[in-house]
Amino acid sequence: MIIEFWSFLVSIFKSSVIMLNSASVWMTISFAIAGVLHEYLSPDKMRRRSIGTNKISGVFWTTISGMFIPICSCGTIPLGISLYYSGAYLGPTLAFMTSTPMINPIAVILAWGLLGKEITIIYIITGFVAPMIIGIVANKFGGEELHVKDLEEEIERRTLIFDESTNIEKIKTGLKWSFTELAVTVSKYAVSGILIAGLVFNIFPQSAIQTYLGNPGFVSLFGITVIAALMYVCAVGHIPFIAALVASGAAPGVAITFLMAGAATNIPELLTISKTIGKRSMIMYFSMVTIISNIVGYITNRLLLPGFKPVLDYDAASHTISKANKLIFVAPEWLKYTCTAILFAYAIYGLYNAIKGKK
Repeated sequence: MIIEFWSFLVSIFKSSVIMLNSASVWMTISFAIAGVLHEYLSPDKMRRRSIGTNKISGVFWTTISGMFIPICSCGTIPLGISLYYSGAYLGPTLAFMTSTPMINPIAVILAWGLLGKEITIIYIITGFVAPMIIGIVANKFGGEELHVKDLEEEIERRTLIFDESTNIEKIKTGLKWSFTELAVTVSKYAVSGILIAGLVFNIFPQSAIQTYLGNPGFVSLFGITVIAALMYVCAVGHIPFIAALVASGAAPGVAITFLMAGAATNIPELLTISKTIGKRSMIMYFSMVTIISNIVGYITNRLLLPGFKPVLDYDAASHTISKANKLIFVAPEWLKYTCTAILFAYAIYGLYNAIKGKK
């Protein structure tokens, strides 16, 4: 019994490491970018550019920005949290955290070649409209977490530092904040979330989940939404799998629903939003992604593509994947494990501080 339990724990850890390896390099890069943004995007500048207000234009610009950044949802977490604590309102923050993992140029290339132009066009429109809706609703109905309070002192501090510091000093200050404060907070929740996801995968193996998804007789949009939200999904890496599902008989709406719910939500991201911004924001975010993804999937199946025929051609698919792979940065294994070890260290340090009552 003890041996079996130990094997189960080892399997959870291995699954978590595999998932974290796929995100750790991007998360580490995101910490660096977030630190620089934290210094250069002051609350005062946020307000002047409408990101630090409840204007629709702020939601629009963060949505557009996110659509062109090829980073997974875990890599989006440091950037989104940095934007929020630099003065961005809840709406632009959630819009950015939705559009960034959901869609990017590489994903569009893969979708066009493997899923066809019809699904891809719906995918692009959804990748823009959904974050806009989520951002506008968040700005309208956000409570105390609509924006970080008491930023006036922060504005004065940043203005003084910005005026007196060189660019090198600003970057050093930003990186110090990111890799001492932000990294500890985000890693604590992101790694904990990935461990939970590892537990889910070992209780419900991914092979069983894929068998369920691949059986057209049992596929339902709501079931896809729930499963996709629990899985760690990369919009780029899962497009070939989704194309295979559609080719095996799954309805085209499944592809849209899976891409949206899977890429835009996962346990690490939801847990981090809940702990760093607020439970209300997390529930609002998750609910809107779920509702919108199901509505778009249903409309796609019933109204837009009722007689859809799969377009997957293995020769064309191979050509499309090779073209997309040229644009994808693939980190060497040693770098993945190094970044994963760093994130685990941050998480352990953060949890230690939490237990000691320091944070």
